[in-house]
Amino acid sequence: MKRPFLFKLFFILIVLIGCSDSSTDTVINPLPTGTINGSLTFEGIERTFILYVPESHTGETAVPLVLNFHGYTSDAATQMQYCDFRLLADANNFIVVHPQGTIYNGATHWNVGGWTVGSTVNDVGFTKALINHISDAYNINTEKVYATGMSNGGYMSFLLACELSTKIAAIASVTGSMTPETYENCNPQHPMPILQMHGTADTVVPYNGASWTQSIETVLQYWINYNNCDTTPITVSLPDTNTTDGSTVETITYNNGDEDVITKHYKITGGAHTWPGSWGNMDINASNEIWEFFSKYDINGLIE
Repeated sequence: MKRPFLFKLFFILIVLIGCSDSSTDTVINPLPTGTINGSLTFEGIERTFILYVPESHTGETAVPLVLNFHGYTSDAATQMQYCDFRLLADANNFIVVHPQGTIYNGATHWNVGGWTVGSTVNDVGFTKALINHISDAYNINTEKVYATGMSNGGYMSFLLACELSTKIAAIASVTGSMTPETYENCNPQHPMPILQMHGTADTVVPYNGASWTQSIETVLQYWINYNNCDTTPITVSLPDTNTTDGSTVETITYNNGDEDVITKHYKITGGAHTWPGSWGNMDINASNEIWEFFSKYDINGLIE
């Protein structure tokens, strides 16, 4: 059993022993569970995060860890609410952490290049320290650490796939992409399962790219090539279950990569800068699709 988590928030366990039935045993989970506000100091900066730990977690079994990164100008609490994995964590016994970005030019951000050029914050180093910090407290399966995020958080997930692949088993980006800096300096160390969700009508992160961001096709092609996937995809149009959301979804999947990884794209025709299932497209639930994707892989590839 690993040692209890060290947070600024003190956890006090009070056991009241009644005199009516002194023979009844009280079982107490030795690890804090639920929603926990935490912090750590990295490179002289106090960094905060929100951890969600299922009540069922006792530390006896190693569990996956999902990093869920917020978007530009957003925050960890908003990401936890609107891009929500908590019910999935309860049902599937994994831990979710929602890291908080720092302020740059008056807005919260992840330092990924592109529009954040000039930032000096080492967010890759912080993420590595955060994974280690949580692993010191909880029984984390270090072969099942995953990264996802919205917008700037999706860019951060791609950056981790490139620069921290020794810690990351798979990533999923929703409305994010790769900046030119991430794309040009990408150096993954193992085949990386990739899931990309993006709307063709996204005006915040353009589907076809811009000077500061790669097009979605360029990003997919990079990972298809790196993972050595089939060059001809399998395309499936998903049912248009909500005809009022102005969008439809098709999956474009490039199979048979090294270690049986895939590169998969949810192309949301007519979709905007949204998290499907929470707002925008309602034909799919992004969180459900992402966890189903993650659960198939560990850092060595497809789980047999």
